[in-house]
Amino acid sequence: MEQSYTQYLFFTGKGGVGKTSLACATAVRLADQGKKVLLISTDPASNLEDVLQTPVGEQIQVHQKLPTLFTINISPDVSANEYRERVIQPMMGMATESEIKKVKEGLSGACTTEIASFDEFSRFVTGEGTEGSYDMVIFDTAPTGHTIRLLELPSAWDDFLENNPGGASCIGPSSALKSSKERYKKVIQSLRDPQLTTFYLVSRPEKSSLKEAAKTSVELRDLGFENQKLFINGVFKALDQTDSVAHRIEFLADKQLHEIPLALQHLPLQTYPLLPYNVLGLRKLRSMLDQVLQSQIVAEEMASSPHNLYHLDSIRDLVDSLEEHGRTSGLIMTMGKGGVGKTIAAATIACLLANRGHRVLLTTTDPAAHINDFLSQLDRIPDNLQVERIDPKVETQSYIQKIMLQKGVNLDENAKNLLLEDLQSPCTEEVAVFHAFSKAIHSASRQFVVMDTAPTGHTLLLLDTTGSYHKEVLKHSSLSATKIRTPYMALQDKEFAKIVLVALPETTPMREAADLQEDLRRAGIEPYAWLINQCLSALPQLKDPILKKRASAEGAIIEQIQTKLAHRTFGIPYLTEELVFPELLSMNY
Repeated sequence: MEQSYTQYLFFTGKGGVGKTSLACATAVRLADQGKKVLLISTDPASNLEDVLQTPVGEQIQVHQKLPTLFTINISPDVSANEYRERVIQPMMGMATESEIKKVKEGLSGACTTEIASFDEFSRFVTGEGTEGSYDMVIFDTAPTGHTIRLLELPSAWDDFLENNPGGASCIGPSSALKSSKERYKKVIQSLRDPQLTTFYLVSRPEKSSLKEAAKTSVELRDLGFENQKLFINGVFKALDQTDSVAHRIEFLADKQLHEIPLALQHLPLQTYPLLPYNVLGLRKLRSMLDQVLQSQIVAEEMASSPHNLYHLDSIRDLVDSLEEHGRTSGLIMTMGKGGVGKTIAAATIACLLANRGHRVLLTTTDPAAHINDFLSQLDRIPDNLQVERIDPKVETQSYIQKIMLQKGVNLDENAKNLLLEDLQSPCTEEVAVFHAFSKAIHSASRQFVVMDTAPTGHTLLLLDTTGSYHKEVLKHSSLSATKIRTPYMALQDKEFAKIVLVALPETTPMREAADLQEDLRRAGIEPYAWLINQCLSALPQLKDPILKKRASAEGAIIEQIQTKLAHRTFGIPYLTEELVFPELLSMNY
């Protein structure tokens, strides 16, 4: 890795590619060099605390063992609460109680959380969010779709305010946002300055991961963020060439390295090896960027590499259980952190159900939307399988047209223009996506609906919107509560909705899925099953010491999931075919 760095470093990429590990390793290296470093996570499902093995919270804290490294998680909820206070405080003593109440209600939406997160993020770029100065500020970002959304926000709100100059929106009075306009402009200028900011696109040597990185690179360039570098993490080199699995994994990685998408080929490239250990704690983080230390730890880890086979019920068994008692409809949602395999799990469940004669709708709420990457690997998809995507931009346009037809029918031209201007607010997207989400849930009463969700933190924000809607319906409806069924109530119905938590057999993904399970339970939603993806421990023929070491570490994690976390546990073995989806569908283990 090069020795010179800009002041602001962004690590972004598809979920599960190692953004956090590389961001933390870079932060530790710079702090070791005596730099004062602030490491910030903008991911609602942040795992900085696990990786750094030091407390990380919603206020800046110094690392317990590295005094020049400081950390903070930008919490969407905390940011939103602080933003609301900043909007409402100037109104106290000047506005009536009913006016303040109306503004508070307007500030309750998830889009307030979104703009508040950017507001908080922007303070760290300008230095307003810190008590002291830092030599370097490193951002460990949310999965790419949401990072791009965050970086697009200033322009989106700027356009809205230009066309809606006197209004108030669900983020509060427009003046509150206008007062930050110069700061937002300064932030974007800093991010576009190659002398100040570098974007590190992190990928795995896998087709879907590199495709996502290429898409992100183009979108960042379109926003004016030109200074980019490509990091490919987890590149496997077999130590035992007689191991057919190891040989196959190395071949596929090499193939992808030689077929890097055109949009990435001009970028400076750095590769990082697949290691036989989890990168947790300062010593192992240092080893990512120190080959001598890395060799020492690899030797220590390889000294003992037992490999015990671990059997789990298959994804076909999971589908069998979803069909129990003659069930022919219902909602099935795959949830989890980015990169754990939610999409392939959802696509497999949907295809298996359709192959058994059921009517199935397969849909996604994930902005990255990789479902077609898997379905395109099939010669044909079942006739009774319908595939949709809840595309935020398409849903927003459809929603705007619907509202204009409903509310604009008796308005004069001037009033119609005002209504249309108000509907151009970026907040409209949140409402539109929720309506599409609700529609998909409703259709699960007459068919199977399999929904691939966005990464954890953003799924929870969508569910939070669902819960807020539920409360509003109950508050304003004249019907008895027993006659109302909101999307939130549907998700709480264990017979109707089956939540499948997808995880990898590794410590951090297991903890993140466990945290998600607790969040769901607090909302009265009980997960149906856990699905553990990419299990090396399910493969009997391993000989390569790196793969054997990684497989041996899976047993304790799988056992903990089975005995302490899950009602039902299913698994998917590590697959080595280039077209992984047909391989998974054809497996009969």
